[in-house]
Amino acid sequence: MSLLDRYLMRSILGAVGLVVSVLLALGALFTFIDQQEDIGSGNYTALSAMWYTLLNLPLQAFELLPISALIGALLGLGSLARGSELTVIRATGVSVARLASMAFLAALVLLGAAVALGEFLGPALQQMAREHKAFSRLSNVSIGGASGAWVRDGNLILHVVGQSGQSEFGGMQIFELSPQHELRSLGRAQRASAGSKGTWQLTGYTESRFQDDTVTRAAPGARLLRSNVTAGFLGLAIENPDQLTNRALWRLISYYRTNGLADREYVFAFWSRIARTVAILFTVLLAIPFVLGSLRSAGAGTRMLMGLLLGLGFFLLQRLIQSGTVVFNLNPIVLAWLPTSLLAVVTVGLLARAR
Repeated sequence: MSLLDRYLMRSILGAVGLVVSVLLALGALFTFIDQQEDIGSGNYTALSAMWYTLLNLPLQAFELLPISALIGALLGLGSLARGSELTVIRATGVSVARLASMAFLAALVLLGAAVALGEFLGPALQQMAREHKAFSRLSNVSIGGASGAWVRDGNLILHVVGQSGQSEFGGMQIFELSPQHELRSLGRAQRASAGSKGTWQLTGYTESRFQDDTVTRAAPGARLLRSNVTAGFLGLAIENPDQLTNRALWRLISYYRTNGLADREYVFAFWSRIARTVAILFTVLLAIPFVLGSLRSAGAGTRMLMGLLLGLGFFLLQRLIQSGTVVFNLNPIVLAWLPTSLLAVVTVGLLARAR
């Protein structure tokens, strides 16, 4: 790697780092303000709210990286263009393709940071923050989504309401089916705790069993349930797909396909997460034709505004497509890649026309 490569990479990465810091400061402020109404509930204090805010920053950084990369590249390369440094570099015989390769190296560094934040650091710290907040406020709370999760295991259909611990759930409904898919029994447990070797200890369990034209109801008690569904898997199924890692999403997709269940939402979330990460490469490259053309002599404010407009357009298009995937039953893989594909086409086209 030449001195020129390192100089351009340092200019781009430094500007991106500055943009990420500013956006994270704003995001942390809004997150902390949003926590004010919960302060004083149980043992949840202002210090707890601050800790919650800090633990959410890595995942926020991952979500902001595509927009931050575009704005940062526009600012970093724009400052070089305004100081005539890019003009001097081009005068020495450096082509647009050479500049793009230098920017691509910086984009690869940002891509690696996005993978680390989105797959390892961010989700783990966010889960820690949510658990800390939940158990600080109340002793029995639902960490997962309010609607719970539905999971099929053979002739059993399980519905869990909320996770109150790593291996403990606030409620579970059990539907037992016959080989002819007829309902045999319906049970409900007030609490379900995962045991060893595929067992669940159900407390406060009541059951209604259907046989011919009669219904028998058992008195509340305890039941030991054997199931291949683990507490870890149910915890993933409860989560919002947007908050899961690609590894967790792939586990869910494999399970849902094995059991013949609808997996569209998870397939879209899986590929959309990959596509958003890959988009970082093109957002950095997109800055080159702008700084060599219309924004060559523009100020930092103009370049930042342009970056915000393009980044918000990309974000809104992605959200619109996400809604269309669920509502209109469209192909989730194609739509997940559509915003990034459009960005790639525009970037390559503008680079080809750059002089």
